[in-house]
Amino acid sequence: MNANESKNFLTSFFESLGSHFILLKETIAWTFRPPFDWNSVMAQMMDIGYKSLPVTTITLFFTGMVMALQIGKAMDALMAGSSIFIGSAVTISMFRELCPVLTALLLAGRVGSSIAAEIGTMKVTEQVDALRTLFAEPVQYLSVPRFLACLVMTPCLTVLTDIVGVLGGALIAYTSLGIGPESYFTNILQNIGLGDFLSGLFKSFFFGAEIAVISCHSGFSTSGGAAGVGRSTIQAVVRSSMVILISDYFLTYLIQIIE
Repeated sequence: MNANESKNFLTSFFESLGSHFILLKETIAWTFRPPFDWNSVMAQMMDIGYKSLPVTTITLFFTGMVMALQIGKAMDALMAGSSIFIGSAVTISMFRELCPVLTALLLAGRVGSSIAAEIGTMKVTEQVDALRTLFAEPVQYLSVPRFLACLVMTPCLTVLTDIVGVLGGALIAYTSLGIGPESYFTNILQNIGLGDFLSGLFKSFFFGAEIAVISCHSGFSTSGGAAGVGRSTIQAVVRSSMVILISDYFLTYLIQIIE
């Protein structure tokens, strides 16, 4: 990559970054302006939250099972009988990292693509322009309900996946490691604090906002007909997933400083 290409890449990167922050600012501003379309918000919450329950809970249930199996066997290999602490080991990893991150990545694939495709289709068919001619602000009508729904439902889904992930670990602890439910959950209560749970919940708010803003931005930026909608959909999923993983590091670092 020569100097001109590097310059063009950096220019495009910062222009895109700036336009995402502008959309975030406008979305937050329009959130507090009437009229408030609560029906649209509730519909988006049903689509983003309720309809995502099967894929998120099943995935994290089996993730908890895998974590318990892998960690338990490794602990026993290092020190016989140490797998008795498998409850706290699985719960910390699920609460702090796996549940918020995997839930957000699943939502980026399922919800982010849907948002980008829906808004992108409206953009190429000039429905977004039609909203402006009717004196309806597209950001308020399209972005705000999806932003609020992602902001609320991503933490809610994270709480549910926390629960099913720990239950998945309990199943394997009982069936494969010979650790009863009482010992499993007693170990969790003895070693897990409120901060372990809240740290993952804290991350999920940011992940939800990132999915909504990036997906809406991809939709509003769509051009080029049906092919452009496809590009925007892929772009929304890829960018959301990358930003989730990158921001996860910085949020984890921030939490460790606070704690």
